[in-house]
Amino acid sequence: MEALTKIRPEVTVRVFKRQFDADPRGARLARRVGLHKLHTWGIAYLSDVSESAALIIGELTANAVTHGRVPDRDFELRLSFLLGDPETPGLLRIEVSDTRGECRPPGPGEITAPEDSSDSGRGLLIVDALADRWAVLDRNPGKTVRAELDLLY
Repeated sequence: MEALTKIRPEVTVRVFKRQFDADPRGARLARRVGLHKLHTWGIAYLSDVSESAALIIGELTANAVTHGRVPDRDFELRLSFLLGDPETPGLLRIEVSDTRGECRPPGPGEITAPEDSSDSGRGLLIVDALADRWAVLDRNPGKTVRAELDLLY
């Protein structure tokens, strides 16, 4: 009798990385380009994953140009997409990096809600609510904020 072997499909990881100007226009462009890339990878516009990714990319890129901006330095958007199957969930990783290391945002579990009258301070609360996991990572120079979405099939 022969041993049964499970045939596992090849692992496919798609990666997109691009630098953008550290200004509001660059943040908007990063969001649009990122969503287009996700669509080409099979994550349809207006799907739940696409909508969550749009909000996360928008918040992280806005933070990068508002709080992480260094004159004459860009920020970077990196998207990684690992396909899943019915037995193993896929993964979408969103990373936004800037070169300002001394202005580090609070990490998971450290966020406090702003005053009701405040016009800002809710971006990472949105990331915390939508992402399955997220973290603030050191980088030389600067920092990376990473958010991950599990893709269930």
